[in-house]
Amino acid sequence: MIDRAGMYAAFGIDSAVLSLGDGVLESLQERFRQIDERAEFNSLKVIRAMQEARVSEGCLQGSTGYGYGDTGRDTLEAVYAKVFGTEDALVRPQIVSGTHALNVAMSGNLRPGDTLLSLTGKPYDTLESVIGIRPAAGSLAEYGVAYLQADLKPDGSFDREAVERILEEDREKKIRMAAIQKSRGYQTRPTFSVNEIGEMIACVKALRPDIICMVDNCYGEFVERTEPSEHGADLIVGSLIKNPGGGLAPSGGYIAGKKEYVEQAAHRLTSPGLGKEVGASLQVLPSYYQGLFLAPTVTASALKGAVFAATLYEALRERSGMKVLAYPSADAERYDIIQALTFYQPAAVQAFCEGIQAAAPVDSFVKPEPWEMPGYDSKVIMAAGTFIGGSSIELSADGPMREPYSVFFQGGLTFPHATLGILKTVQTLSEYGIFDPKSIQ
Repeated sequence: MIDRAGMYAAFGIDSAVLSLGDGVLESLQERFRQIDERAEFNSLKVIRAMQEARVSEGCLQGSTGYGYGDTGRDTLEAVYAKVFGTEDALVRPQIVSGTHALNVAMSGNLRPGDTLLSLTGKPYDTLESVIGIRPAAGSLAEYGVAYLQADLKPDGSFDREAVERILEEDREKKIRMAAIQKSRGYQTRPTFSVNEIGEMIACVKALRPDIICMVDNCYGEFVERTEPSEHGADLIVGSLIKNPGGGLAPSGGYIAGKKEYVEQAAHRLTSPGLGKEVGASLQVLPSYYQGLFLAPTVTASALKGAVFAATLYEALRERSGMKVLAYPSADAERYDIIQALTFYQPAAVQAFCEGIQAAAPVDSFVKPEPWEMPGYDSKVIMAAGTFIGGSSIELSADGPMREPYSVFFQGGLTFPHATLGILKTVQTLSEYGIFDPKSIQ
């Protein structure tokens, strides 16, 4: 009979790497207990929302064609509104990605002559085309929406003084929406907690209560006990192939918030005059409901994987002298599921992604290569042997092939899979000669 060490050996992981990982796991038991407690709280929140919305077997049936009178779709949106503490929600398979959801929310609520203000500096790469920072067909800029950006302070914190100055100078009140990006994207800056986001919103509302405050909530759902919508956000936006889909949603996104702003977004998604009344749910409702039901515990698995990765790589740096920076650090509080690792050399990014891919249940034999991915300004390498194409709540890693050569690791539907993937990255780095394997024996 093959024992545990033998099973890992079958994946090419040697005893020294496994021993290093086991030592790290032993040190994280209390941290994992705290993550599980938060998952328990959020699971109860989701179950309560489903019960209050009176989810029934009939809600799992779906619709075709125009989708008129789709009770399951409408009930699901009521559940999302209850979970996030909002007046309304739009949850649709017709939303193809988080970027699309953000575009719908912005385009639905901004008009020619309005200004969009980013409170958190440079937005995620794909949003540059949406906004028009990087020229693209159909951007907000092409429709006469201007853009302002309040950069973060050098330490990555919110620059209150800069935002207040911008708002005070906006005498014609052209700023209609303030955007906040919770997660870091391809940057090594802190992820913002819901409390910090609440402070940003309070800063804006104190001077301009008419401004719509929208939060890009991607990767942040169910990491904390509350969501940005419970701290003053008018709109929160995300993707269903990240945290809230629980690894089961095959596509889709959500927009939740104040009813009037959600309705405006719905009219942009479908058609003016139709809004939320149309949009067939097809056969996705069972996976949407069950995915949301599982989302808090799946998110907890991903969080554990992120903490394990940071702790393991800090231990590896200490033992081997390998140049690597874990951000956030191993002991930092977590507000999203993403773990950034900066290696300062492209070969290490390549090796890390190969290790993640080699641990996948799907396409494990594929070697990831950098490529010109639409919406990005540099080549991007992605490792994602996922059941749902591009699902980043599943074990995945990606990063732009540019200095300082950072890779962004996230996901893991189960913690055992996350553990395997992370150990496999260390093994692959060793085989690439990035560090001396004798240093950890």
